[in-house]
Amino acid sequence: MNEKLLRTFLSVPVPGRVKSLKHMFYSSMKDSPGDIKWVRDQQLHLTLSFLGHTPESTVNTIIESVQQVTRQFEPMELAINSTGCFPVPTRPRVLWLGVEGHTLPLISMVKQLRECLNTLGFPSEEREYFPHITLARIRYPQRFTPNIDLFLQSSYDTIVFPVDRVQFFSSELLPDGAVYTLLNSFPLGET
Repeated sequence: MNEKLLRTFLSVPVPGRVKSLKHMFYSSMKDSPGDIKWVRDQQLHLTLSFLGHTPESTVNTIIESVQQVTRQFEPMELAINSTGCFPVPTRPRVLWLGVEGHTLPLISMVKQLRECLNTLGFPSEEREYFPHITLARIRYPQRFTPNIDLFLQSSYDTIVFPVDRVQFFSSELLPDGAVYTLLNSFPLGET
């Protein structure tokens, strides 16, 4: 019998003010040409590591390993205060909010998590970790490339938020969007 594969990732929850900000951007850009798919409110998060296809039998091992890493890090405070896109403004695929502030502990934790997951058979992403919150995705081909100048030039009050836990989710892709299921939550600094 084939083992069930889950699609999993590690993330940090974001404050409710991010939802309000997303709605503001959506309202200001909804009439611009081009198709922008906005992330659902309940799915907004700060991704730490995307594991991808995960055999169900490995979930407990992943939980134990992640717990060993997260207990080494104390809660931290970060700030959301910029906008950007990947890969380039003339052909954007992802619209994001930048996470800044004292990010070194976060980056260090992500590095350790990725090393730990790598030993479990989940290779880390090639690119360096860049903390951001994805607000929207743009798929091509489409008739018009959305004009995101207004989004990129926007300013807003800095949102300071605590990072006090890491969450382990599975994501099931359904025709009307992904459904997330929380598999575990890891409070930082707790043994």
